[in-house]
Amino acid sequence: MTEPDTRGSAEDAAAQADAIDRIMGQWALECPDLDVSALEIIGRLSRFAALVQARLDAVFAEYGLQSWEFDVLSALRRAGAPYELTPGELDRALLITSGTTTHRVTRLEARGFVTRRRDDDDRRVVRVRLTDAGVEIQAAAHAAHAANEVRILSGLSDAERSALLDGLRAMGRVLGDRSEGVAAV
Repeated sequence: MTEPDTRGSAEDAAAQADAIDRIMGQWALECPDLDVSALEIIGRLSRFAALVQARLDAVFAEYGLQSWEFDVLSALRRAGAPYELTPGELDRALLITSGTTTHRVTRLEARGFVTRRRDDDDRRVVRVRLTDAGVEIQAAAHAAHAANEVRILSGLSDAERSALLDGLRAMGRVLGDRSEGVAAV
């Protein structure tokens, strides 16, 4: 009886190993009694978030935007015409503090992408609104951003995408993620 040739499968596994596999192997040697199994998922999520962000940032840079600028412009655009929110609504939409919102709005206002105005009915309320230039840059960047996201996922089959999405939704539930206050995507 001939034993199966397993050289190819070992070589394939080594070729598909990533940085986390290497780290897992190191921990197995150094601390074999330590349960680092969660690193296989958490480590990859962290690493992939950074890799994806770098690809997203490259597209935003083509439009002279930083990621946070795109997020603010998109939150306003998603709000619907007249593309306006109060600073508090922006805080909740972007999951940021009021001080951060003020700083970001000030910078976007200086670039001519947003304006601030007092509410007609309640002068205590400030409204942040996209300008025509803000609508234009957001729309152009968003089209490129959406195409970039499709490119990033293009190497996955439909079944892989579906399984990944199911897993991510399950993790979101475990982490207590809710739909309110979602940052721009």
